Amino acid sequence: MKYTVDKKEQYVVFTPMEEKLDSALSPKLKSELLTVHAEGYNNLIIDMSQVKYADSSGLSALLVGNREFSRNGGIFIIAAPQEHVMKLIKISMLDKVFNIVDTLEEAAEAIFIHEIDGTEEEEEED
Repeated sequence: MKYTVDKKEQYVVFTPMEEKLDSALSPKLKSELLTVHAEGYNNLIIDMSQVKYADSSGLSALLVGNREFSRNGGIFIIAAPQEHVMKLIKISMLDKVFNIVDTLEEAAEAIFIHEIDGTEEEEEED
């Protein structure tokens, strides 16, 4: 599986450089997402702008990422999904589960807001 990883201070941008996220690639995607999480990053943006097609196993890999990154108060954001992928997400009713935005800029903003909200909650608990 070809992909790029761009590590920022607050988050990682993971970009699959594949046209299809199917059963052939989804195990690799799952393991790469888990690896990034294991490196200590809590927030991940997956840039789906290159992906033209996903099947149920591709969505399953995204769900694993979403669960892992959300587990410890982090956030998992799908950025720039193409039309076919977005249709599948909606048909599966996962648009209610995933954080989905149109651009990487919106995703970065969402992480910034998420981090601020998390900091405020911690202060309230003290």
